[in-house]
Amino acid sequence: MVELDDLDRRLISALREDGRAPVAVLARKLGVARATVNSRLERLVSSGAVVGFSVRVRDELDPLTIRAVSLIAVEGRSTDKVIRQLRGFPEISALHTTNGGWDLVAELRVEDLPAFDAVLGRIRSIDGVVNSETSLLLSSVLR
Repeated sequence: MVELDDLDRRLISALREDGRAPVAVLARKLGVARATVNSRLERLVSSGAVVGFSVRVRDELDPLTIRAVSLIAVEGRSTDKVIRQLRGFPEISALHTTNGGWDLVAELRVEDLPAFDAVLGRIRSIDGVVNSETSLLLSSVLR
């Protein structure tokens, strides 16, 4: 994988703000030539540092309106087995390992409260999951 320098990080940051920004606008913002932006972007994509571009939908318009973070404790050495099972949950938009009192953090997105209740039940029924604590996300103040 390519090592990121300051310009790469600033380019990625600008693309996170507006992934559809024209190269000319990015070049002006970063204070470099358009050819530099083009070559950097091509290198970041071809090296796998940038894996894709996506669209962000305003939270209140997103059909998956209920968002939550679930902290999950796993018994013994069953973390890999639990992760394999959680990867199959379409309601989990991201899954992270962590340190401290919890082993995993799952970001959840569901349509409504019954779906939220159902996914929590499915998570808690996985063999190896010994505890969980889930918090609904009410609003996002920074993304």
